[in-house]
Amino acid sequence: MTRSVKHATPPSRFSQPYSLLESIAADMLARARAQGASACEVEASEGYGQTVTVRKREVENIEYNRDKGVSVTVYVCQKKGHASSSDFSAQAVRDTVDKALTIARFTASDDCAGLADPELIAGPEAKRDLDLFHPWDLSVEDAIALARDCEAAAFRLDPRIVNSEGASVSCQQSQFVLANSHGFMAGFPTSRHYISCAVIAEEAGKMQRDDWFVSQRAPSDLPPAAAVGDYAGRRALARLRGRKLSTMQAPVLFEAPVANGLLSHFVSAVSGGSLYRKSSFLLDSLGKMVFSPIIDIAERPHILRGQASTWFDDDGVATRERDVVRGGELQGYFLGSYSARKLGMKTTGNAGGNYNLILRPGDDDLDALIRRMGRGLLVTELMGQGINLVTGDYSRGAAGYWVEGGEIRYPVEEITIAGNLRDMFKGIVAVGNDVLERGSRSTGSILVDNMTIAGN
Repeated sequence: MTRSVKHATPPSRFSQPYSLLESIAADMLARARAQGASACEVEASEGYGQTVTVRKREVENIEYNRDKGVSVTVYVCQKKGHASSSDFSAQAVRDTVDKALTIARFTASDDCAGLADPELIAGPEAKRDLDLFHPWDLSVEDAIALARDCEAAAFRLDPRIVNSEGASVSCQQSQFVLANSHGFMAGFPTSRHYISCAVIAEEAGKMQRDDWFVSQRAPSDLPPAAAVGDYAGRRALARLRGRKLSTMQAPVLFEAPVANGLLSHFVSAVSGGSLYRKSSFLLDSLGKMVFSPIIDIAERPHILRGQASTWFDDDGVATRERDVVRGGELQGYFLGSYSARKLGMKTTGNAGGNYNLILRPGDDDLDALIRRMGRGLLVTELMGQGINLVTGDYSRGAAGYWVEGGEIRYPVEEITIAGNLRDMFKGIVAVGNDVLERGSRSTGSILVDNMTIAGN
């Protein structure tokens, strides 16, 4: 039974030629200049795809999406206005520019507003093919079959797998053009494809849920759908018979999927917005030790097929490879043009965020890290949003496994882990080689020497 079908037939290609996006961007720039803008930037984009979800072998959802949009930011001297539209008609394009200009004329002047400095704009020499576009010509029938294979693999594992929250297969493609009045105009198509599964295990009337998902630019890089479902099922089964813990101090090992969140908190703390608003626990940390000496973090925006690869940022500034942390010492912030001006610094080419941030792995796999920890908590799931970036205070609900004698003894649940990110970063004693790429960041599991574990 199909419960939800958004469109009758799946989109199979871009409806707008790339040249049309370029033409729209050029027209908007020209109108903005003609109407009195001192500077202007435009983005035009289009995307399409499909997502199929199966639950207990029945098709629960088939969704087709096709999206397009254009946004414009204009500057009248140092007054800024922004407007957007999903209508590509000539009149709608003109109206969007005019609305942005009207907004700009009524806003306050900002000394830091404006485009990136012309000399920093990415030129032809910066252009490169990063192999980011691999469309997946997947029929609905084949997508349903893959989702069923994924879910079925979990159910085959053990009769204690009793329910499912669904298995999904999604293929997404998009293209965009970014242009500004400094003469910059560039863009490229991208693709991103997903397979996910979430299942529920039950024993003695108690249930546990777990999931797994994978995402790649190219469908050929995805693992078999059945492998995703099998791993989701094994994770759910392993959590049965969970116990609580008494409150204590102990080492905490963050499994790679949740260790990614620690990198995310670091990026937020050393990004321009948090810094110029003085809402970061890492204010004025440039050139200082913010991690333990074993930590090296690199930004590599030009990785082929990378999840966050690009040769220019949202300001049109060329991206570059760099070491963000070396030997625990902070080498650079994440700044766009505006935040850099607010701080009296130079943009790092990070308008839009970080690009393929990689925590250098150590030599140990997860099992070796567990043996190294000896006694402590392996965290595989975090809940809640108890992070204060101003102070660095960290408190999250958690679940995982208790480790004694270098071996997993039993699953644990309904606990809280707490500490301060400043201390946690400096207390990292090992990083695993079980590297997992999730979004714009890659890391192995991370072992922190000491945290508060609150239980009964």
